[in-house]
Amino acid sequence: MKAYLNLFDFKQKVNYKNEVLAGLTVAMTMMPESLSFAIFAGFPPLVGLYAAFIMGLITSVFGGRPGLISGGAGATVVVLIALMKSHGIEYVFAAVALAGVIQILIGLFKLGKFVRLVPQPVMYGFVNGLAVIIFMAQLEQFKTIVNGHSVWLSGTPLFIMGGLVLLTIAIVILLPKVTKAIPPSLVAILIVFLLVWGLNIDTKTVKDIASVSGGFPPFHIPMIPFKLETLRVIFPYALVMACVGLTEGLLTVNLVDEMTGTKGNGNRECIAQGTANIANGFFFGMGGCPMIAQTLVNLSAGARARLSGIIASFTILIIILFGAPIIERLPMAALTGVMIMVAIGTFEWGSFRIINKMPKQDVFVGMLVALITILLHNLALAVLIGVIISALVFAWESAKRIRAKKYLDEQGVKHYEIYGPLFFGSVTAFNEKFDVIGDPADVVIDFKESRVADMSGIEALNKLTERYAKAGKKLHLRHLSGDCRVLLKNAESVIEVNILEDPFYRVASDKI
Repeated sequence: MKAYLNLFDFKQKVNYKNEVLAGLTVAMTMMPESLSFAIFAGFPPLVGLYAAFIMGLITSVFGGRPGLISGGAGATVVVLIALMKSHGIEYVFAAVALAGVIQILIGLFKLGKFVRLVPQPVMYGFVNGLAVIIFMAQLEQFKTIVNGHSVWLSGTPLFIMGGLVLLTIAIVILLPKVTKAIPPSLVAILIVFLLVWGLNIDTKTVKDIASVSGGFPPFHIPMIPFKLETLRVIFPYALVMACVGLTEGLLTVNLVDEMTGTKGNGNRECIAQGTANIANGFFFGMGGCPMIAQTLVNLSAGARARLSGIIASFTILIIILFGAPIIERLPMAALTGVMIMVAIGTFEWGSFRIINKMPKQDVFVGMLVALITILLHNLALAVLIGVIISALVFAWESAKRIRAKKYLDEQGVKHYEIYGPLFFGSVTAFNEKFDVIGDPADVVIDFKESRVADMSGIEALNKLTERYAKAGKKLHLRHLSGDCRVLLKNAESVIEVNILEDPFYRVASDKI
């Protein structure tokens, strides 16, 4: 049966059967990941399930991309691990809410495109570091507490745990070769659960970690000191979480656009993500962002509208309200196996294939970001350092590109044709191009293939003009771009340069 569903100005043609089945499938695949990520980060498991419900519902209704699925994603959770360890869950809720505010502001001011300024090597490093952290965290499930100390499992408990984990991984790998109609992670968890329950196998379960019994997400104001020091603590985590979430989100929006042949609204998606994260911060959720894997599951099941995401969210809520006794009996070995496969799928294996083709500085940045992420579990610091180093490398490489072509014309005027940008990094190399003492009385600098980018460039021109003036010579600037002229015009009270007026040519693209 087909009909039309009109929700908040998006009119989508809906196949209700596909939407409902897709929603149920998405819920079953999202729950294990959200639960596992919450446990992995040290949060109460219920915090992950609340995030899956809140993120999924709000972004499905208000988001800018029908068919997109959001939930408690690992990319954003990893950002908060260090904050959780140092300050606790209340600071995490505050950081999540603040990240939501930042995302809303980015959407309102249409700044989502600037998220793309995060360089690809930084993204590679972040993703690979994230994958290693997820994998290493699963090793903790092979430990137990003895006399207050964490020790490795041994003997029968170790063999049981290892066997169940390997069985889970085998099912996740092999099932798609038989059928793709059912999510392999869901089937793996169900089989391992039935095996443990049916044979009464003694192994660690979710209940041994924490209880997931709960009701509707309760309203809760984060219990933190409302002072500047608190903001200083949570802001770096909130900023990186917001940027990571929007990067994942906007990439997923583009992916869905390509697969469906339609166009989503990136800025609206930013606002919806922000709203959902604010709600998470005040309703016991760990926050999140769009999830590529669940979105692909949704689309492959035939969903194209908002209904599937709404169905998935309410399915998760129903399980939270009534299914806790079952969830608490899930073997941790099954969740561990699923998370190991998530780690393997998260790792950018393609980065190894292109490592010999990438510039050495990009390889260094990617490895450094991954290393900081792994060693410090501080994604905020890793991304910040990666972006700064990438920016410095870009400035250095750009500074080396400035060069000058020199010649004398028939009137004996010396010409310098400049190539490359004149900015703070290239000022020194620019000044070395000129022979003030040996040059004739009139010198022209041609900026047809260059531009003055900042105040350092303007000051360099001012000082060069003064040097020629002291030598009794005159320096002229030619072919300055419009924005360069604006910079010089604004600074004319503090500098003095001679600009040759160039004729203005109206081009075909100008409006008359």
